[in-house]
Amino acid sequence: MTDKPTTGRLFGVPYNFERPGLRRMLSAYWQPGKGMLVEKPFGIGYTLNLANWRSWVVLAVAGLLFWKESQGPGEVEEGEDAEPVEVIVD
Repeated sequence: MTDKPTTGRLFGVPYNFERPGLRRMLSAYWQPGKGMLVEKPFGIGYTLNLANWRSWVVLAVAGLLFWKESQGPGEVEEGEDAEPVEVIVD
């Protein structure tokens, strides 16, 4: 029986199932000189490179969207009417 490969590419997407060490985990997320996306240290696909400023923009936008979503539709902001509006369509 042949051993299955633990690293490689499948349809152009990288995978790596070798057990990572602490140094490899930390260095995978901080790679100056590389693009916004880098290969994951463990698993399938790509992750954000925190040494790239574009990654921080993506994280800020995601955080803002999460914060707005967590406010919920029940909360009314200042200056908005709390009463429903009646719409008549002919």
